[in-house]
Amino acid sequence: MSDNGNFLNRMGAGLQEVVNHKGDFLNLLKHVNYPLKIDLPSETTQHGVDVEIAHSTTVVVVRYRDGVMIAGDRRATAGTSVIYDRAEKVLQIDKHSVLAISGSPAIAYEIARVLEHSFQYFRRSQLQELSLEGKLRMLSRLIRDNLPMALQGIGGVIPIFALYDLGAADDENGGKIFFYDALGAHFENVNFATTGSGSIWIRGVLRYLSLFGDTPLPEMDERQATITILRLLDTASEYDAATSGYNARAQIFPNVKTVTSAGVETISDDDLAAYYAEAQPSGETV
Repeated sequence: MSDNGNFLNRMGAGLQEVVNHKGDFLNLLKHVNYPLKIDLPSETTQHGVDVEIAHSTTVVVVRYRDGVMIAGDRRATAGTSVIYDRAEKVLQIDKHSVLAISGSPAIAYEIARVLEHSFQYFRRSQLQELSLEGKLRMLSRLIRDNLPMALQGIGGVIPIFALYDLGAADDENGGKIFFYDALGAHFENVNFATTGSGSIWIRGVLRYLSLFGDTPLPEMDERQATITILRLLDTASEYDAATSGYNARAQIFPNVKTVTSAGVETISDDDLAAYYAEAQPSGETV
């Protein structure tokens, strides 16, 4: 019998076990010993070279009385290793917008850089600010273009975009919060949003505070909102190893920014230290 005939017989036998190859035709050829010129990885080996990729978590955004407040812890991890404890996860894009990132910092920083320059180019070339919808669509396109990296599991970014809409009515809070999926679809959250591995521990708390708290989130002043966010990040760090809280020994605080009609402002470490002292339960110290 010819070589082709032997191959077809082996292929027929191999088809009986095709379900074990999960529809992978190349692995089926390997199973029937078809002479291939490439090395196929087994199901138990990883594709490519093992690379330790940095990831960032956790970020949280709330709408308070004057606009929106955005905070992120400072820890970056690769697998089970803490590789950096001063990561920046709350990135200012323009005077009235901020990008809070979780996922791959390398990709997120590039998205933020391109977004910032795109907003600047539009403002300088058109002599006006890009519209709210234009900003949302531009970020959607950047996230969608990153989809191949996200599908490989090495470049996923799940951001939260927070801004202040200067077109809001005088009696309306112009703070707006949007979160995105991996395909670039954006959704508006009314009072809060959180993402990252620590978010599962605090999302329910945020909903409770928003609906049933003594002071609902949209009615909190800056002090109340800051203390609430610091407590939430501390709670996330208690249950999620990839999230850090306040490092008292090294004096490392979370990034906390506000976006109001006056623009983006960063809450200083001195103010955060005072808020942390106030945020502790009675009888405990930071």
